[in-house]
Amino acid sequence: MQNEDGRRLRSVVSYVKRGGRMTVGQQRAWEEHWPRLGRTVGELPEGPLDFAAWFGREAPVMVEIGSGMGETTSQLAAAAPELNYVAVEVYDPGLGQLMLRAEKLGVENLRLLHGDAVVLLTEHVEPDSLHGVRLFFPDPWPKKKHHKRRIVSPSFAALVASRLAPGGTFHLATDWENYAEQMLEVCSAEPALRNRYDGWAPRPKWRPVTKFEQRADVEGRVSHDLIFEKR
Repeated sequence: MQNEDGRRLRSVVSYVKRGGRMTVGQQRAWEEHWPRLGRTVGELPEGPLDFAAWFGREAPVMVEIGSGMGETTSQLAAAAPELNYVAVEVYDPGLGQLMLRAEKLGVENLRLLHGDAVVLLTEHVEPDSLHGVRLFFPDPWPKKKHHKRRIVSPSFAALVASRLAPGGTFHLATDWENYAEQMLEVCSAEPALRNRYDGWAPRPKWRPVTKFEQRADVEGRVSHDLIFEKR
């Protein structure tokens, strides 16, 4: 299926567009910070997004897909001021909370994009341009009939690989064993990617423990990291 411009539309997406009322603080963050920090994927002009102009500097670009409520994202951006850090998320209150966290930490190297990461990568990111892509604890869609909605697929791995600069990294993490195995199989089959490790990557000490990992530990699930790099 295509739109009137001839661009292919996806019939299955990996996320549910959740509603949710924003807190007073989150609403304030939107009003005060979104005009400078945020953009909506569906409203971007055609062609590649000029990250250097948006950030006001040339720096390696790291894209994190699915920043959730922003606790991990804000800390990772704060810990890597040398990166132009881009968070992509569909949940409005989550983006509001991320802006609040970034404000508290004094983060200056963070920009936010509201919308579909696949559309962003496909239509607004130049090939061979990204320092890295991070995908931490995406929706696992645990029911077998919903596995087709998982974001990690052969086409997605190929898309990410095409946008990474040579040597750029694709870092994934999940606490669902079946999904971890799928991630490993899919990314290992992508010719443009090379696994940095023989299977799972050691859990990086720099990655904060998320609420999802804490919950997984309580429920007896093991988190797995995978780090692939562009050949």
